[in-house]
Amino acid sequence: MEQALITGVAHDRSEAKITVTGVPDHAGAAARIFRVIADAEIDIDMVLQNVSNTSSGRTDITFTLSKANGPKAVASLEKIKEELGFSSVLYDDHVGKVSLVGAGMRSHPGVTATFCEALSKVGVNIEIINTSEIRISVLIRDAQLDDAVRAIHDAFELGGDEEAVVYAGSGR
Repeated sequence: MEQALITGVAHDRSEAKITVTGVPDHAGAAARIFRVIADAEIDIDMVLQNVSNTSSGRTDITFTLSKANGPKAVASLEKIKEELGFSSVLYDDHVGKVSLVGAGMRSHPGVTATFCEALSKVGVNIEIINTSEIRISVLIRDAQLDDAVRAIHDAFELGGDEEAVVYAGSGR
């Protein structure tokens, strides 16, 4: 098996997190939420839907977006609260995203383990994790972002002289 080629660590302080709680767990509910966000011309990044509680038939949907779009997204979602029947919209702008970038991420399970262990060793709790073939990204508390970046650099022996900062948004 080829070795994963780690090229760097990126971090983003410009994101916020929205959780829509108590969403009725049926076909079309998530689509309605994301349509409202799209119609407001808001780009989203990481998405997580929790396993529904079968006894209640409800679930939570969490996504990240630019802090600048947070208030607009919350207002847009509040407008459909009664229609869709969800419980609440929670907004958190004290989060940050850190990503390990390189080729062959998903085909190397040791990379994810090392990444998570590095964060754990410095007391960083992962709120959301997202992986692709070229990136592992986690959402964490913004106050821990610098420690997380250093820990990942150390764990993958990347050095610490260069820094990549990623800003949310598509550039539209």
